[in-house]
Amino acid sequence: MSSHVLAIDEGGTGVRAYVFAHDGSEVSSAYAEIGLSCPRPGWVEHDPLALWEFTLAVTNHAIARAGLAPHDVHAIGITNQRATALVWDADSGAPLYPAIGWQDLRTVAECEALGRRGYVINPMQTASKWAWILANVPGARERAAAGKIRLGTIDTWISWKLSGGASHVTDASNASCTGVYDFFGHGWDAALLETLDLPPACLPTIVPTSGVVATTATSVLGAAVPLAARAGDQQAAMFGQLRTEPGMMKITYGTAAMMDLNVGPSIRLSPRGAFPLVLWGLDDGVTYCLEGSAVTAGAAVQWLRDGLGLISDPAESEALATSVSDSGGAWCVPAFQGLGTPYLDVSARALIGGLSRGTGRAEIVRAVLEGVAYRCAEVIEALRADSPTDNVGVLRVDGGASRNDFLMQCQADTTGLVIERPRIVDAASLGAAYHAGLATGFWRDREEVGRCWQRDRLFEPRTGEDERTAMLERWRRRVALARGEA
Repeated sequence: MSSHVLAIDEGGTGVRAYVFAHDGSEVSSAYAEIGLSCPRPGWVEHDPLALWEFTLAVTNHAIARAGLAPHDVHAIGITNQRATALVWDADSGAPLYPAIGWQDLRTVAECEALGRRGYVINPMQTASKWAWILANVPGARERAAAGKIRLGTIDTWISWKLSGGASHVTDASNASCTGVYDFFGHGWDAALLETLDLPPACLPTIVPTSGVVATTATSVLGAAVPLAARAGDQQAAMFGQLRTEPGMMKITYGTAAMMDLNVGPSIRLSPRGAFPLVLWGLDDGVTYCLEGSAVTAGAAVQWLRDGLGLISDPAESEALATSVSDSGGAWCVPAFQGLGTPYLDVSARALIGGLSRGTGRAEIVRAVLEGVAYRCAEVIEALRADSPTDNVGVLRVDGGASRNDFLMQCQADTTGLVIERPRIVDAASLGAAYHAGLATGFWRDREEVGRCWQRDRLFEPRTGEDERTAMLERWRRRVALARGEA
C-alpha cells in the first residue's frame, strides 16, 4: 500500500496541499496565494489557469517536502471554496472567461427577475454565473448547445486538469451550492436548467463524495494516483471534525464563521435564516445539513490590522485582549458586510459603542473578538432550534481563528457549550483526506478514522444560564442598533 494520502484545499485567497500519514498526522504542506481581481464594483474573478498552475505547484512541493514520489501517494482528495463558476472549452480545455468567485454579485438583477417568476436562485450561487458567461462570451451559447462547453465549480476544474481532461465530475455537496441541484432527485434540476438555458450535457456528472472516479494523468503528476474524493470546504470540515451523526455541529472560523448542523438523511428547512445543503453523498445515501453564517469573523480581525492599525498580526489580538480584565464597557457588532443567520440583513452596518476616555486599543480589540463570539452564539442558537435532535455534545471548532484561546473561551461562555479544538485546525483538508482514504481502503472504516482525530484543547463555559441570558439580551439590543431598528 502507498504510504500517504494527499489533500488539496482550494481556498478563496490561496491553495494548500497537505500530505497525511496513516495515523492522521500532517507530514508536510505547501501553500501559494492566489490572486483575485475586482474589475467592477461587486465583481470578483480568478484566473483559472493561474489557479491550476498554483495547485500543481503546491501539490508537487508538498509531495517533495514529505520525501515522497508521486507513486507513494495512495489517493487524492479535493476540497474547495464553493459556488465559484468556471466555463471552458471541451476540446482545448481553455477557459472561456475568468472564474467568477462565489461572492461576486453581478447577477443580482437577473436573480431578482427570476424571483419574481417564482424561482429562488441566490446570486452567490453558481448557476446564474454560468448563465452570465454563456450569455456574454461571443459564441459560447452556440458551442454550449453543441455540447462543446464544460461547466463546473473549482473541484470540477481541478479534477479535469489533474486527470488530463478525462474526468468532468462534481459531488452533491458542491452541486447543492449551485442553485440548480434537485434535493429530492439527487441530480440536476431540469426545469431550472431550462429556465437558465444551461444545457444538461455541459454540466458535470454528480458522483459520490468519497469514491474513485479517475486517476491523475501520468503526464501531469508523474503517476496514476486515484482521485478519490471531492467536497465543498464546509462539508469537508464537518467530516474532518467527525460530525457524522444528526445534531452534531461545528464552527469554521475563516473570513466569515460558518456553522453547520448535521440533520441526517432527510432534508430540513429553516425559518431562522439557515440554508439546507448536502453534507456528503456516499454509496449508502445522502446526508444533509443546515448551514448558518456570521458573515464577518476573521475579517473583523483583519480590519483591526489593516483598517485601524491596532495590531500588526492577527495572532497579536489574543495577547492584547487578555492584557485587560474586560473591555471597559466597549462593545462591537462586527456587521462589516451585513448580518447573516438569523437576520439575513445585508443593510446592517458595524457599530462600536460604549467608548470612554479610558478606552484603548486593548479594549477595542477585546470588544471586537467578543462581538465575533456573540454573533456565532446567535447562529448556534438558531441552528439548535432547527435541530432534529439535541446531540451537540461538544461544539468542535476549526479554522485559523480557532487558535485564538481568548476567542474560544468567549465562544464557550456565550454558547454555554464545551468547545473542543483539534490539533489540526484545517479540518476541510483533513476531511477530504478522510474521504479519499476511506474510498481506497487506506483507512478501513470510520472507526479507524476516528482514532486519527486528536484533541488539542477543551474550553468549558464559565457563565451560568441566567448570566448568559442577560448577556445575549444586551447583545440583541446592540444588534438592533446596527440594523437601524432603535
